[in-house]
Amino acid sequence: GVIAVHSTVHPDTCRDLAERARAKGVAVIDAPVSGGGPAAEAGTLLVMVGGDEDVVEKARPVFASYAEPIVHLGPVGAGQVTKLLNNLLFSAHLATAKTALDLGQGLGVAPEKLAEVIGRGSGNSFALTSVARFGGSLDMLKQVAGGLLHKDVSLIADIADQAGVQPGAVLEAADAALVLLDNPR
Repeated sequence: GVIAVHSTVHPDTCRDLAERARAKGVAVIDAPVSGGGPAAEAGTLLVMVGGDEDVVEKARPVFASYAEPIVHLGPVGAGQVTKLLNNLLFSAHLATAKTALDLGQGLGVAPEKLAEVIGRGSGNSFALTSVARFGGSLDMLKQVAGGLLHKDVSLIADIADQAGVQPGAVLEAADAALVLLDNPR
């Protein structure tokens, strides 16, 4: 059998599970997803997979029923690391998008107009679109994503610390977003 972990958890959780399952003849792959319910329904969910290549290929037809692309990233845990880095960057983008919209408003440019222009320019990001969708407010995102982003930023910060790697500006910006989301790390 194969266990595919779609949750976003610490990579060591998947590695430990894989080790225990291997003793029972079961393979584990970590396969966190991005895109939410609408993407799953459309068959365009992004799956980030870590695990043995042959096991990933065995699971690929199942994933293909709701996902495209399906990206194999390396050994068990690699999918989790990738998802956490994605969410770290999204968090950082939230902080910079929100503060850019606020700065524009302070300088006399309506947030919805600024978002329209940036949304078509080189500064565009999914985070900016998300903030603009709610009128420049993070109130809805606080409710929907604040706790999850807090978990994911905390996990990747811990992983980087354990590895002795300095995350730099991306973690600083993500931490700023968590403060804006009333969910400081």
